[in-house]
Amino acid sequence: MRSIKRLSLFIVLSVLFITCASPLPTLDGIDLKLWKGDKNGCNGNRSKMIDAITHEKEKLKALTEMEIIQLLGRPDENDLLERGQKFFVYYLEPGPHCDKPLDEPRQLILRINAMSLIRETLIK
Repeated sequence: MRSIKRLSLFIVLSVLFITCASPLPTLDGIDLKLWKGDKNGCNGNRSKMIDAITHEKEKLKALTEMEIIQLLGRPDENDLLERGQKFFVYYLEPGPHCDKPLDEPRQLILRINAMSLIRETLIK
């Protein structure tokens, strides 16, 4: 009898957890397949989306680190700071690992706090 109650509780909690998860935001004007395929901005696809990401970057706030990776792919750079904070960097123009990098390519920088939530989004 106890195992049936535990199983029922587990099922109810699982359904509740799954239904409470919010969907990832849609980013207007950004082709996420092209974005993810343009590692370090080398192909120039991200540079065509700079205006769109500038307008849509506020939608990224309060997402978790894993949601950002799911949405935008792995970052081009990942900088760790004190107190568990980190920065994710996505190059919008050809970065240092490209054949023809720009001296100062524009970047989308996401500051992630110790709770793994996006707290700041900026275009540099």
